[in-house]
Parts: sequence; C-alpha cells; structure tokens
Amino acid sequence: MHSALRRLDLNLLLTFDSLYRHRTVTSAAKELSISPSAFSHALNRLREGLNDALFIRHGNRMHPTQRADVLASAVSESLRILSDQLGQWEPFDPATSQRTFVFAATDYTAFALLPELIDTLQKVAPHVGLRVVYSDRKVSIEDLACGRIDFALGYSEEKDALPAGVDSEDWLTDDYIVIASQNHPRIKECPNLSEYLAERHAVITPWGENRGVVDHVLEGMGLKRRVVLQLPAVMIAPFIVAGSDLLMTIPRYAAETLQMAAAIALYPAPFAIPPYTLKLYSHSKYARTDGHAWMSQQLRSLFANKNISPKSDAGT
Repeated sequence: MHSALRRLDLNLLLTFDSLYRHRTVTSAAKELSISPSAFSHALNRLREGLNDALFIRHGNRMHPTQRADVLASAVSESLRILSDQLGQWEPFDPATSQRTFVFAATDYTAFALLPELIDTLQKVAPHVGLRVVYSDRKVSIEDLACGRIDFALGYSEEKDALPAGVDSEDWLTDDYIVIASQNHPRIKECPNLSEYLAERHAVITPWGENRGVVDHVLEGMGLKRRVVLQLPAVMIAPFIVAGSDLLMTIPRYAAETLQMAAAIALYPAPFAIPPYTLKLYSHSKYARTDGHAWMSQQLRSLFANKNISPKSDAGT
C-alpha cells in the first residue's frame, strides 16, 4: 500500500471524482450535498495529502492538472466497484435503482445482446446503467471473481473446463454461413468445397488466435484454406468482403443483419461446421444478490424471445 493512501481520508476521493466530472465547485458540492465552502475545504485537504494542485481555476471552470488526469480513471473505477459491491447487498428495485451492470464483450457479442437488452431496460429500469468493456480473452475469470464485471459474453469449446464458481448459459446458437461480395468475379452461387478452398479468406480472431474455428474443422478433414486477412472484430468484416474477392465464414445472425448495410451475398457453408454458441458467464458468489438475480432473469427472458432454451452448467 502506498504511504499516501494510508494518510488520505478516502472520503476525499468522492470530492476528487465529483469535481473531475463537473469542473465547478458549485455543481460538485451540490452532488455531494455539502456547501461550496465545505467542498473547498475538502479539496484543500486532498491537495495537501497528494501534494498537487489537482485542479486549477480558469474563469468559472476548474481544469485538472496532469496528475489529476492520470488519477481520474483509477479513482472513478475504484468508486464504482465499491459502490456496486455495497449496493449488491441492498434490496434491488429496478424502477429506482441507479446501479451500473458491467459486461465484458467483443463487438459481435455486444451486438447480439445490447439492442434488445437496452430496449427492455428503458421500459422497466430507466435508471439502471450498462457499461461494456472489451473482452480480451474467452472468459474473463479473474474479472468475474473479483466483481470488476458482472457478466461476460463469449464462447468456449466443449473441452474447455470452467473454474469453480463460474457458471455459463447458452445465449445464442447460430449457424455459420459464407459471405462474399455481390460482385465477386467467381462466386455467383453457392460454392462447392473445391471452389471454397480455391478462394482467399478473411477470418475473425478476437483474442489473437492463430486460426479460427473453421480452420480447425478443415484440419480435421485433412484440408486447409488460404487465410490472407485476420481481423479482431466482426462488424467491419462484411464491408471489407463487399469491396474485395475475399470469402468469410461468420455467424448467420451477423451476416443477415449487416447485409442491409453491405453489398454481400450469403451462401450455405459447403461442409459441416458445428454451430456457433454464444455463452453468458457469471460468478456464483454474486448470484444470490437481488440485482444480479434480477438482471439474470432479464437475460433469460431474452433467451425466450430468441426461441432458445438456455441450459446452465456450473463450473466444477
């Protein structure tokens, strides 16, 4: 623990966070329900504790110093985690709660979940917030366990064992299909396997994998395709395909939705590929809290809307 933290009244971090967001003492003081003079006194104590001006007045605005800019995100995130953890054990009323739920997701997994979830929340929980952070691995185990995130969206292979306490539910099961430019010079109808393998391909590898799921399937058949482009995100893929002669094999849900914006043609895959299953991960130690249980129920309701029967498999 840094010596400055032992000396610091942690309540002063609320002062810092409020002023950093509002940039005026009057507004920040109002948010904390204290007088401007009490707020100024707290700010002076914080400046002394950290040995930095932190905020410098220019006109009617308080502008952060370089050190304040560096501290801001860490202070904000720490306060959010503490607030959410304290709030988890209080009765949860969706109509009035201002809790923020944090999801770890890739661009595609967020795309599959958020439109319907936000539509639901604005009707039944208008003050509940969502925060999406990029998922830099298949399952954010450490982030789930310590409460930095509430849910993770991703997928894992059947052979992947989940650690104790991590639960998963199938969120969306989808087929893989092939997309090509509507103006592709050779692909004008459903390609056969030989035609598929003769073309160049793009692949999505969100976690920096060397190969995609399709490549593993082909390897099991003793075959290989020529991958010339690897991308970390699905959403840009159809637009690249539309302007090139590349083929891409992606989940149908993304392809059909993005076909409205990109000049792509959709074809069945010329060989069997196991369905894509998007999973929702959470940690069992938070499952008993009112807010977490409520959000889980909203997500299950969305399962029903997608005509999917979710199945749980707790990690062992």
